[in-house]
Amino acid sequence: MPVNDADDGRDEGLAEAFWSVARRLRHLTHETLEPIGITPGQSRAVAVLMRHGVMRLSELSDHLRIAPRSTTEVVDGLQERGLVERRPDPADRRATLVALTDTGQATAEAIRTARHAEAERFFANLDAADRTTLARILKTLKS
Repeated sequence: MPVNDADDGRDEGLAEAFWSVARRLRHLTHETLEPIGITPGQSRAVAVLMRHGVMRLSELSDHLRIAPRSTTEVVDGLQERGLVERRPDPADRRATLVALTDTGQATAEAIRTARHAEAERFFANLDAADRTTLARILKTLKS
């Protein structure tokens, strides 16, 4: 079913409308994270560590759904900024644990606050009923 794009008067498919909104959200995320000095990928890693606590690099890769090599690069960047620290795993000396530092926890809170404000601005045009409907639809699509 086509969706009418009121901004330019042309019809676009549902998938195109969805991807247009996704691109806009991605752009807003970059803008929101820029003052904090963190990339979206690093932000996701910080959020996972904040939510789940100390974990092995391999577990972090699984949560982020990225290759272990990419996780190492993300963690390297976070460690350079003092947001995470690597620790030896007491249960397996070959494994490395990753943990947020105090600065990393404060950064996670700043990200959460900034993202919440971003979402409020982004969805401000929707009334409560539309927000509820959109949340239900997105949860359905997510599963």
